[in-house]
Amino acid sequence: MTEVRSYDLAAGATFATEESGSPARLLWRRFRKHRLAMGSLILLIVMALAVFAAPLVEAWSGLDANRVDLMARFAAPSLEHPLGADELGRDLLLRLLYGGRVSLTVGLAAALIAAVIGTIIGLAAGYFGGTLDALLMRLTDGVIALPLLPLLIVLAAIDLTQLGIPAEIAQSQEASLYRIVVLVALVGWTPVARLVRGATLSMKEREFIRAAQALGASNLRIMAVHILPNVASPIIVATTLAVGNIILLESVLSFLGLGIQPPVPSWGNMLTNAQELMYSAPMLAVWPGLLIFVTVMAFNFLGDGLQDALDPRAGQGQGY
Repeated sequence: MTEVRSYDLAAGATFATEESGSPARLLWRRFRKHRLAMGSLILLIVMALAVFAAPLVEAWSGLDANRVDLMARFAAPSLEHPLGADELGRDLLLRLLYGGRVSLTVGLAAALIAAVIGTIIGLAAGYFGGTLDALLMRLTDGVIALPLLPLLIVLAAIDLTQLGIPAEIAQSQEASLYRIVVLVALVGWTPVARLVRGATLSMKEREFIRAAQALGASNLRIMAVHILPNVASPIIVATTLAVGNIILLESVLSFLGLGIQPPVPSWGNMLTNAQELMYSAPMLAVWPGLLIFVTVMAFNFLGDGLQDALDPRAGQGQGY
């Protein structure tokens, strides 16, 4: 009897362990069934590893991404220049890798900052309600109503020195990068805010929230500990989908000469440099344009897959 009892206890512990890990496994199963999302995830991981290994590739090849070599202008693909060289003799592959670093950094950083802003506004509006909710949602509606691209063009054209920023900082290579991240984040938080507000309005009526209030938990603790983890799914999906849109916005601004400024490469300003060479050297425009297209589509498919996987109704009737 003792042996049987100990076996039952061990089996019960094993069963409990499996049950405790089952939500993550179910999430992975649902996501894995979305083939486009899985392919997009693998592609983005490979792309991120490649672009952030650009200094290693540069050191291994013995080339410099910003070194001008007029003797190698428009060089054809070769062992020295796998994708050829641009109009100034700079290695195109290295320029694409460094441009990918900039574009992905802008997309991820701006999306994360926008998600934080939107989450704070959405939580406050949904939890407190009343006048605060009305004010925050009217602010959100006002930002949504603004013409996004013309607004970003106007804001990106502002001279930072006129705002009291020292000239050495305003004219540095990093200034254009930080400006784009801040500008896009300041206008890109609205989708997250509306999603979080809707989820919070539903969540705050649950019994466990009322129990926490009855036990004297502070509003900040209730929002951070009890509500935020339960509204994380729409935040993750919205942030993932926003990355692709932000990369596209950065590319448009850089293409118009208002985004990342040369000599710092980005896929957008590489397109700007290539627009006058479309007939003589079309590949200078094809490669950055193709990478922008593939990256934006990959993030969109990844967001769709996460949305399906995080939907609690996705696995119903499938025998999980």
